Amino acid sequence: MLSPPFRISIAAASFVLSCSLIAHSQMPGQSIPDQPRIAAQQSEGGIRATVASEILDIVVCADSVVHVIAKPNGSTQDSQHPWMLNAKQSCAGAPFQFAQDEKSATLTTARLRVVFDLKRGNLSFLTESGNPLINEGSSIPRTYEPMQLNGDQTYRVTDRFSPDATEAFYGLGQHQNGMFNYRGATIELGQNNTDVAMPVLVSSKGYALMWNTASLTYVDNRFPLELTLSSMAGESVDYYFMYGPEMDTIIHEYRSMTGHAPMLPKWAYGFFQSKDRYVSLDEIAGIVQRYRAEHIPIDAMVQDWFWWKTEGDPEFNSKYHDVSKDLEMLHEQHVHSMISVWGLLDPASETYKTLEAQHLNVPDAHVYDASNPDARDIYWKRLPGVLLAQGWDAFWLDSAEPEEYWPHMGDAILRNKRLAIGNGAQYTNVFPFMHTVGVQDHWKATTDRKRVFLLTRSAFLGQQRVGATVWSGDVYSTYWGLAHQVAAGLNFALSGYPYWTTDIGGYWPPYQGSLEEPAYQELYARWFEFGTFCPIFRTHGHRPHNEMWAYSEVEPTLIRYDKLRYRLMPYIYSLAWKVSSEDYTIQRPLVMDWRNDQETWNIGDQFMFGPAILVNPVLKANATRRSVYLPESPAWYDFWTGEKVTGGQEIEADAPLDRMPLYVRAGSIIPMGPEIEYATQNPDGPIDLRIYRGADGTFDLYEDSGDSYDYEKGQHAVIPMRWDDRNGVLTVGARQGTYPGMTQKRTFRAVLVDKGMGVAEGGAAAAGKEFTYDGEQIRVDLR
Repeated sequence: MLSPPFRISIAAASFVLSCSLIAHSQMPGQSIPDQPRIAAQQSEGGIRATVASEILDIVVCADSVVHVIAKPNGSTQDSQHPWMLNAKQSCAGAPFQFAQDEKSATLTTARLRVVFDLKRGNLSFLTESGNPLINEGSSIPRTYEPMQLNGDQTYRVTDRFSPDATEAFYGLGQHQNGMFNYRGATIELGQNNTDVAMPVLVSSKGYALMWNTASLTYVDNRFPLELTLSSMAGESVDYYFMYGPEMDTIIHEYRSMTGHAPMLPKWAYGFFQSKDRYVSLDEIAGIVQRYRAEHIPIDAMVQDWFWWKTEGDPEFNSKYHDVSKDLEMLHEQHVHSMISVWGLLDPASETYKTLEAQHLNVPDAHVYDASNPDARDIYWKRLPGVLLAQGWDAFWLDSAEPEEYWPHMGDAILRNKRLAIGNGAQYTNVFPFMHTVGVQDHWKATTDRKRVFLLTRSAFLGQQRVGATVWSGDVYSTYWGLAHQVAAGLNFALSGYPYWTTDIGGYWPPYQGSLEEPAYQELYARWFEFGTFCPIFRTHGHRPHNEMWAYSEVEPTLIRYDKLRYRLMPYIYSLAWKVSSEDYTIQRPLVMDWRNDQETWNIGDQFMFGPAILVNPVLKANATRRSVYLPESPAWYDFWTGEKVTGGQEIEADAPLDRMPLYVRAGSIIPMGPEIEYATQNPDGPIDLRIYRGADGTFDLYEDSGDSYDYEKGQHAVIPMRWDDRNGVLTVGARQGTYPGMTQKRTFRAVLVDKGMGVAEGGAAAAGKEFTYDGEQIRVDLR
């Protein structure tokens, strides 16, 4: 039970909060309710404070990160946080100063100032120089409502903050409301098909809050000057405050606490062909043969569900023959294979029965309890482990929220269950993390010769440290559906997770006719253009046919973008290295790079693909033009034509069906390889270095063997490139590192892009300057 001061505080909360809507200071004739006793003192890690019987700890984790933990009644019960790295990694500590007077206790680091109010008991966060960032509300910020859920006594925990009048909010995972800036919205964080809960809220002011719980949570900013985070169940208010101010720095801090993203296999950055569903490996082999015969680039084929005799067991139905041999034939054609594997199990399966006999399934569900290490062991040994041994290259972990058998009405199903880790009300959102980390850990214990690649429909904190890509779920084949995926993916990127994709063309078909309908072919082409510039490039859908030749009217456009993706492979794979080595983000909303430009705060339909390419998806039917905002830059170049455009303005860009508007920022170096049909083909082929004048530029070209984890042992190479715009000199620096099979000598061709020298015009290759690079520094004068 709460102590008397806390019961009074909670009872008075509605009165005090209603007063705060009128003004933050006392109004004439009003009185402030009696406040509980408040005290603070320096602790080993920061500040320990008491508000009545509440104990509040503010712990310095890094110069720009503090951890806030507040518990009612001095509770000593701790929750488990498996998504966090160990304390030495996630909260190593940093120097700080402590000061106190009659009004406040202040903690100061090299980057932050945190002030605890000794009259109101709330926290304020400021830069070290004193610029305000955000503060907890001054009227009873933290409350704990006693609840009994699933047989346990717990609390509904809430913290209230007071943002300023202008800032914008992002992150929180992936949602289908079409919003990019969440200011004024309420978002539910509960795992579901198409809805992914990631409790990381990022502000345009340069800070972020990571709400450190897996409980079903509401983030409520309906009243713009109030931001409330409230979770169904918990033992404490628990959050991390992170300061950048740049969003890349925030994401770096987040991944430093929860895990860095590994390199995916190089083939995973190529094209995935999928549909619901191929009914045999014979059918898949026929599709591959046509792709190869027509020289259309492809790297992966996908076997969707119902390949099994019984869901949960690794036995194929009668349409499948010698699976291992068939997979070898695909590998001989340089095509990898991904197979759908579910956490939802048929009660008739031997896997389900084995787990049930040991009480390792989620009670009253048909899902194994991924929070139990014994369940993860059995699941691996009986299902994905058997498939990996057959030669499959990746697992599609569908239904990872998890989902239950029909009817499934859209609620996060674990909220009223019991799990090994604890009360499902407190761990509602944890399943996708535990599920994917279990598969990854067992895979890596089996072999380090093949990098993990998982595709999953849901995610949670820390899951970026698993070799998993999230896709946006079973979305609808409409322009509404397409437009909503763009904003959803950009917020997912700002949640700290770098790998994301969609079902190109949408999953559910709204059209009653055939795929030949011109309206659908146009939509599919526009979605394909967008998908080309997602971190992972993948088509899928509930359609009788879904290969490029099924869309005959737009097939040339599809092939054109597919080939472009592969020509960009040196650029994309180098960005993948930045993701792993620098905590980079490939798919970048404009606010990441132009945070101080308020014009970017509400742009959720444009993004940067890496540092160079501005992508502008066409999201309306029959459109031949679209509005494009070009942020401040010395210049922008039309990717297709090479024409130079002034930055800091909005333009109307041509957008015929075969040409999505793309612009390149001045100072960019884009390495483009020759046309290839799979990601690792022609590794020593010539590379064009396309240089866009108007600013100095840099690019680090990354290379490794394309698979295995040897890159973590230093077996990789980086070629640094620097462009001196004033003097017109490109310096290709000395190669750093080596790996078995590395190309020792490479042919580069430097091209200064200008009008008439865009990619659509062939890049005026003859105008480029070709040179041979042998690993030693070379300076190329392009004047």
